[in-house]
Amino acid sequence: MQYTGWPEPGELVVGKVDDIEDFGVFVELEEYESKRGLVHVSEVASGWIKNVRDHVTEGSTVVAKVLEIDEEAQQIDLSIKDVNEHQRKEKIQEWKNEQKADAWMTVAFGEDLSNERYRAVVTALIAEFETLYDAFEAAAIHGTEALDGLDLRDDDVDAVVETARENVSVPYVTVTGYVDLRCPTGDGVDVVREALSAAEGNGEVADEVDLSVSYVGAPEYRIRVQAPDYKIAEAELEESAERARAAIEGVGGTAEYHRERREE
Repeated sequence: MQYTGWPEPGELVVGKVDDIEDFGVFVELEEYESKRGLVHVSEVASGWIKNVRDHVTEGSTVVAKVLEIDEEAQQIDLSIKDVNEHQRKEKIQEWKNEQKADAWMTVAFGEDLSNERYRAVVTALIAEFETLYDAFEAAAIHGTEALDGLDLRDDDVDAVVETARENVSVPYVTVTGYVDLRCPTGDGVDVVREALSAAEGNGEVADEVDLSVSYVGAPEYRIRVQAPDYKIAEAELEESAERARAAIEGVGGTAEYHRERREE
């Protein structure tokens, strides 16, 4: 994905060195369409520079800081020396993430996605999340709720969420569901307690999963699952509810699973 506008002064940009002269280095900006910047020799590295080629090579990828922009002259002045190592690594990772997210757009909408529709979806996502990758990450963690209120069609939202949950790796995700447990027998309290133990997995839930069951208000109980990815979390949530159902229905009780809390 490339932006059609101009970068802002102070912004960090990723570029490819395409020409080296004694007076400086020309850089093609990877994130901006048809934009090229100049790193004056004094901005290539700190201290006196005898040979620019000792510091950069043609075809190499660099991170530079935007110093000044003259749109009328189509000129962008850049600095490589003003970018520290931490900033460089962080910017490179951000750029790589955006390349991934751009590829996910093709996965989500197909190769024949029109430029008009692509722009519409990307514009809506970036307006809310600042980067396309952040939008996919939010969709992977929070599902369609993350995209509520955006100027997107329902099928666009579904496509982004489905692709995000198939491709985005996040530290963990949290999902929540509810189960209503009822038992009319005299020992109903003990039966419900056993069903809750079953829902919690009786100590046999995988180490990578954090599953807890808490009381909301009779007969409703909350099941909360944290897991490395959405698929695992959803599977564990449904299995937890199913264990509770099997335990309580086996002795004449009932269980009803639902994803949203029911207000009285």
